[in-house]
Amino acid sequence: MKEKIISKASEMFLKLGFKSITMDDIAGEMCISKKTIYKYFCNKEILIEQTVDLIHQKVSELINEAISKNFNAIEENFEIRRMFGEMFKSSESSPIYQLKKHYPEIYRNALKFQIDECEFCFRQNIHKGIAQNLYRKDLNIESYVKFYYYLIFNINENIQSEREAYQLELEALEYHTRAMATAEGIIELEKNLLNISQ
Repeated sequence: MKEKIISKASEMFLKLGFKSITMDDIAGEMCISKKTIYKYFCNKEILIEQTVDLIHQKVSELINEAISKNFNAIEENFEIRRMFGEMFKSSESSPIYQLKKHYPEIYRNALKFQIDECEFCFRQNIHKGIAQNLYRKDLNIESYVKFYYYLIFNINENIQSEREAYQLELEALEYHTRAMATAEGIIELEKNLLNISQ
């Protein structure tokens, strides 16, 4: 039952916001008593912490799934973005923005995971792109990892609308890729941008 509550709560929090969903809403949606929820979670903050852990787990699985598809480095980034779009498509406002605004302590605790996971993924992608001659060999990899991280997280922390954040993330991905790309990489980037616009 505990796992079912976390799963349903994460779905509702992502769709309608961490602040607006109450324990009553979750109980009503699951056709259980609020007392049943309080049996497992003494307050809403504890439930939010555990739903954030579940979302992190899903994000890790999503990234690993995208990497396992053996795309080239540029295709891989576009595939990760597409899969994130699917995962968060029902969200009305950015989950990171919501956490930072309404539950700053939970946000701060979640941030370390986000930094480690994302920086590892970005670093791995840059090494892959260099090996495939899609990114320049003279890149300062750690600087580009930081540049992209700050771009993406500043968008998500400060833009309330998930739709607007998603569009800005595409522009950040194009900006990031163009800054690193070889001539061959630019051709691959244009191909992926064309696929999105069709």
